[in-house]
Amino acid sequence: MCAPAVAAGSRRHHADDGIHSLSRRAFLKTGITLTAGAALAATSPALPAAAFTKKARRTVDLTHRLVKAFPSFFGPQGVFDEVITDFDPDGFFSKRWTLVEHIGTHVDTPGHFDQGNRLVDDLTLSDLLAPIVVIDIKAKAVEDPNAMVEPADLVAFERRHGRIPERALVCMNSGWADKVGDGDTFRGGAGFPDLNFPGFSIDATDWLVARRDPVGIGVDTISLDPGNSATFDVHFGFLATGRYGVESLANLDQIPPRGALGFVGPVPWEDGSGAPCRAIAAW
Repeated sequence: MCAPAVAAGSRRHHADDGIHSLSRRAFLKTGITLTAGAALAATSPALPAAAFTKKARRTVDLTHRLVKAFPSFFGPQGVFDEVITDFDPDGFFSKRWTLVEHIGTHVDTPGHFDQGNRLVDDLTLSDLLAPIVVIDIKAKAVEDPNAMVEPADLVAFERRHGRIPERALVCMNSGWADKVGDGDTFRGGAGFPDLNFPGFSIDATDWLVARRDPVGIGVDTISLDPGNSATFDVHFGFLATGRYGVESLANLDQIPPRGALGFVGPVPWEDGSGAPCRAIAAW
């Protein structure tokens, strides 16, 4: 989501973590090899080594197609296109796109709500390549459109599926992705402040930060906070810890609750508060 207010803070630029020192030519020539996999795993110990040393058996796209009518947080259309060259008379086809940063499946950076914090071109590959876990609150969301992931949901998840890995992308599956074809239904209203949909509670994100050190959180709704939030506690509190969020994820019910490797690929444009992204899970 996108709101006009941000909190003051200090900018924390982090040097790249060494992934770029790997040979790009080797990747292109031979794919992800055992040697490269060991090097990548060393830069991010939480990542399963097997994910780098063998071909994934299954992959799932967690990204919605970005159509011009994609539901926006405030209601009015947020994506526009214009043909600038065409085969007749130019000989080739190209378009100009105008869109808000926070539309479709997209990343919210730490600097989106915490002034001076990391922006989209500051995110490193080890931030964006991480184990992915899925917290299912679909039953709660049926009863309450503003249901939240709470600490009790995280504890129940670990009792059933095992410990949430450190440096993971922790995602909420509320079943809301099925509603994306209708803007008012997906928003749960006409646009801010008339919104109703599930999200994370600040207690849950505080629990994760204190105990599991996630790289970020993800939701299948249009905001990290529930739709009826007027204070955006998770946006202010969680993003300020230097972690990111991913909003409007798709197909979370098609991946295992634990054990997949997630990749989030935002456009690293200069000083962006966020960016549309391609999100993928493999296992």
